[in-house]
Amino acid sequence: MTEQPPADPDAYDAERAAAARARGLSAPYIAGGRDPEPDKGLSEERFYVRLLVIMFVAIVLGGFVLGALQLVLSR
Repeated sequence: MTEQPPADPDAYDAERAAAARARGLSAPYIAGGRDPEPDKGLSEERFYVRLLVIMFVAIVLGGFVLGALQLVLSR
């Protein structure tokens, strides 16, 4: 019979382990976790949000420009 390693009281009291026990999970594992570099992730997220807004505006304005061009050329 193999011996069980001693329980780690710090790991048992960890936020992730407590949340896992509250959900009825058998192991203290929850997918995801804390970002080790939150500032880098937030700056990257802001960049992609700006890019998304610029692309949206370009597509909408492009539709107006093409519609106006069609009106001018059809006369």
